[in-house]
Amino acid sequence: QVQLRESGGGTVQAGGSLRLSCAASGNTNPNFCMAWFRQTPGREREWVATTLISEVTGINVALRDSVKGRFTVSHDNAKNTLYLQMSSLRAEDTAMYYCATGPYGGCASPDFVDSWGQGTQVTVSS
Repeated sequence: QVQLRESGGGTVQAGGSLRLSCAASGNTNPNFCMAWFRQTPGREREWVATTLISEVTGINVALRDSVKGRFTVSHDNAKNTLYLQMSSLRAEDTAMYYCATGPYGGCASPDFVDSWGQGTQVTVSS
């Protein structure tokens, strides 16, 4: 079981930036998936970004269409930490953001997630 802890959330004005961090521990597989999800009250948990971390191909990323050009996902192997750099934030980005990990085959769906972080709240004021 991988343990995850998110940090970096807060309240920011529309157009501002935040960087979320997810520190991971206990992952023994060199090939795995990490992802960011977000959730607002009354809605299902929504995929935001995926990192596929492979000893062969390195790190490959995918982003939700609505955040492309504004968000960047990255992974620091030395620190075993996943990041989500968020810029040009909009009110609709307001949500609880969750870090997740799963098998290399993919973790862009909650159905394939093995471990969740506790979440960090991002609030964007208009």
